[in-house]
Amino acid sequence: MARDLSKQRFAAQNRRARFDYHIEDTIEAGLVLTGSEVKTLRLGRASINEAFATEKDGEMWLLNAYFPEYEAANRFNHEPRRPRKLLLKRREMSRLIGQIQRAGITLVPISIYFNARGIAKVELGLGKGKRKVDKRDTEKERDWKREQGRLLRERS
Repeated sequence: MARDLSKQRFAAQNRRARFDYHIEDTIEAGLVLTGSEVKTLRLGRASINEAFATEKDGEMWLLNAYFPEYEAANRFNHEPRRPRKLLLKRREMSRLIGQIQRAGITLVPISIYFNARGIAKVELGLGKGKRKVDKRDTEKERDWKREQGRLLRERS
């Protein structure tokens, strides 16, 4: 039976990223993973809530992402919080490194998913941290949209 790979299947999402950061730009990058890490991702057990990407020795790395051990891998298992290399084109990488070195800019993973070919990709957001006031405004706006939906449903 053939699998439907036409839509993106999310393995992990960082829903808090858009609340904590103003996401200015998004970029898709590949990940260097071991077999047991891919199996864990396919089960949807990974967490990228505290993760971030940074530059080290001219390469981009995903740090603090949690991929729990895959039970069936036995002694061939991976380390859950190891740094994972990101695969980007040289031009994209140099542009990102330049932007990260500016004050207040962070590279935040928004989601990890499998593309149409079944390859794991990470969506990175170039974000600037929000202040408390900005977070309150976001929350007020979200509550108002929810209230508008309720009012419209009651009238019709």
